[in-house]
Amino acid sequence: MRIVEDTKLDFSDVLISPKRSQLTSRKEAQLDRAFTFKHSNHVWGGIPIIASNMDHTGTFAMNSVLSEYGMLTALCKFVQWVKEPSLIQTIGLDQNLDELIYDDSKWIMLDVANGYTERFMEYVDLMRRHEATKDKIIIAGNVCTPEATEQIILAGADVVKIGIGPGSVCTTRKMTGVGYPQLSATIECADAAHGLGGHIIADGGCTVVGDIAKAFGAGADFVMLGGMLAGHKECEGKVENDTMTFYGMSSEAAQIKYYGEKEYYKASEGKKVQVPYRGTVKKTLQEILGGLRSACTYAGAKSLKSLPKCTTFVKVNNQLNSMYGTEGSFSN
Repeated sequence: MRIVEDTKLDFSDVLISPKRSQLTSRKEAQLDRAFTFKHSNHVWGGIPIIASNMDHTGTFAMNSVLSEYGMLTALCKFVQWVKEPSLIQTIGLDQNLDELIYDDSKWIMLDVANGYTERFMEYVDLMRRHEATKDKIIIAGNVCTPEATEQIILAGADVVKIGIGPGSVCTTRKMTGVGYPQLSATIECADAAHGLGGHIIADGGCTVVGDIAKAFGAGADFVMLGGMLAGHKECEGKVENDTMTFYGMSSEAAQIKYYGEKEYYKASEGKKVQVPYRGTVKKTLQEILGGLRSACTYAGAKSLKSLPKCTTFVKVNNQLNSMYGTEGSFSN
């Protein structure tokens, strides 16, 4: 046993310090990014925000709207794959790669709760060598430490998904005591990935638009959103009493839905909640984009790409005035 004495930080532990800006208007801030990926050599350009591959948010309807803004959607792995340029196909360790559809779509994501097993690393290596996936942009995760990030990139992944336990309906930290504060995880894993020419996705932990700005300021190449996109018209689920059901993909509800039962050796590492119905996701996306443009302007960054170079985080003991509640928060 050992103890890491350094304090690790979450999004709520910091604010971005404002700096002199040459922008005359926030509308001048450039949010589009362009990436060339290490192993696949594919080039992608757009706004690097991804709808999570949860069955509530990783839907075709969500993709239809997000693609209008140049964003991406990770399709839930339990949904039949249909080729779309802005869709990311999700698979698990039980996927037989020989059975994958051989199409020229760019993206594929290996998504597991625990990316620290040898089996996971070996599967990433197999994906980079297999005929069905060797030329795709391979995303793999989740992990939360720089050593694992480097190992996954060296195994063949272009992008590593970062986050153990920060999601709004994830209870991994509660059930296992395992995790890593998401801001520090993003900073450390981004540094590790970029040193090897790889990229990362900050997955989870964003409750307000400012958290997305902090994730990008910390070096994230992409930010994946679940809870902040939950409850919209484009999500899977019925609207009842002006609410929608939203649950973690390791929750008992998800295990029963997709596997028929909760296996005796598994704990539920997710919860089921009712979130307010919020209409179309377009308004939320516009708020996100407006907030990011404003964040760039405050930080003195002309673009999302330059935001990390312009970001200075200030540690705080309180970031929001909650006198009249936390309006604008998407947390559950």
